[in-house]
Amino acid sequence: MRAWLRHHALSFGQTMRRLAASPFASLLNALVIGIALALPLGGYVLLANLQQFARGLATDGQISVFLAPEASKSDIAEIDRRLRGTPGAARVEFVGREQALAGLKRAPGMAEVMATLRDNPLPDAFVVTLAASEPELSRRLEQEIKGFPRVAHVQADSAWVQRVSGLLRFGRTAVALMATLLSFALVAVTFNTIRLQIMTQRDEIEVSKLIGATNAYIRRPFFYLGAFQGMLGGLAACVIVDLAIVVLNRDLAGLATLYGSDWILQLLGLTDGLAVLAFAATLGWLGTFVSVSKHLYKIEPR
Repeated sequence: MRAWLRHHALSFGQTMRRLAASPFASLLNALVIGIALALPLGGYVLLANLQQFARGLATDGQISVFLAPEASKSDIAEIDRRLRGTPGAARVEFVGREQALAGLKRAPGMAEVMATLRDNPLPDAFVVTLAASEPELSRRLEQEIKGFPRVAHVQADSAWVQRVSGLLRFGRTAVALMATLLSFALVAVTFNTIRLQIMTQRDEIEVSKLIGATNAYIRRPFFYLGAFQGMLGGLAACVIVDLAIVVLNRDLAGLATLYGSDWILQLLGLTDGLAVLAFAATLGWLGTFVSVSKHLYKIEPR
């Protein structure tokens, strides 16, 4: 056990010396891997920020029920009764056409427009607050209320949230596909790097086998090299994404101020950063395993 641990320490030290001996090549490999990982990682961070932003805007689900112009007071009372008795409706509020017009006149810039109208164009309406912000409940009530008499139009105010959720799901799928494809590129880069290392050390490997070194003993330093190279690429990806967010936030802050918001993109979190490093190291190890399995076992002492 002590010898096994000592060889792991020696393999790790050998890997560090090998990387330090060729810093430019090591940095270049890390940048290639980092750029490949930065694309899906940047997409993931952007989607996470958009999801957080949409969650902050989301309110209780509501359905607006607009009545036909010919709806009488008895029709309004009947619709009110049926809405209050509908399962899933937590609160029902009647908004008369005069009340809606008064509210619209108070909106900035709308008083002059409303003054040019001879008649009130707004219909009577009900605002139904749902018991739960669930898409299925909203769709069910929307279809049910459309069948009420004297109802001209039904609008689910949370429909935009559903559209945003659909777009986010599409974005997550696209990012996952991109990450999968670029992961193969990372494995290929590591595969080629380790292959070159094996060819460079061919004579050394043959001598090691002659004096009794096992394949597991010989391949261990290569595994450290591949995993550490992948980890450096993951670190480069995190730095690239965070720098891009810092640059984007300078312009985003000014844009958000115009809309009365202080929203900015959040940097990559510590947990996500560690996950990226572990993922990149695993891909580096996998590329090394494939390369070693293909080339190392072909080298035999002559």
